[in-house]
Amino acid sequence: MLALRKWLFSGLLVIVPLFITLAVLKWIIDTLDQTLWVLPSVWQKWLYANNVRGLGVLLTLAILLGVGAIASNFVGKRLLGWGDAVVRRIPVVRSIYSSVKQVSDTLFSENGNAFRTAVLVQWPREGVWTIAFVTGMPGSDVVEHLGGGDYLGVYVPTTPNPTGGYFVMLKRSDCIELKMSVDEALKYIVSMGVVVPGGPSSIANK
Repeated sequence: MLALRKWLFSGLLVIVPLFITLAVLKWIIDTLDQTLWVLPSVWQKWLYANNVRGLGVLLTLAILLGVGAIASNFVGKRLLGWGDAVVRRIPVVRSIYSSVKQVSDTLFSENGNAFRTAVLVQWPREGVWTIAFVTGMPGSDVVEHLGGGDYLGVYVPTTPNPTGGYFVMLKRSDCIELKMSVDEALKYIVSMGVVVPGGPSSIANK
């Protein structure tokens, strides 16, 4: 019975990650294949009739590269600036657009500092430690209310779902910068400490 139980769990450890990975990839491909609506209807019918899959991924990538190339030159920047100004004049839409654009500019900008550094902080109380990510530095009148000093904006993710969490402002001296990359820190958080950066060993195995 012990051998059967060991084999069962070993099989689950192999099958479950593989199944979830394939399911996620299938969902991504199916979602991106919906971009095929930009093609002429004759091509769409031929692709669906011959069950050609994955072309949406290539088409989406081509669209992103094309838009990026246009946005990188002088004319493209002027056009984007004009379009941005128009959108910001539309009530309701401008509020949503401005918020989303500000977040995306912070996350995806090459000059941004969001989620570039993993730190060790005491949370939710002194003596309890967790991993967090530096998102920037407090600005505006927030610094004045904090009484001066060197503070950092820090995002403390929840486990095992890091998309939920808390935004807090801590003194830089209370944040210990880690050598692990952001990807390694995310894996550590999602796995609830099972996947240890730098090796498979952990306190639980000692």
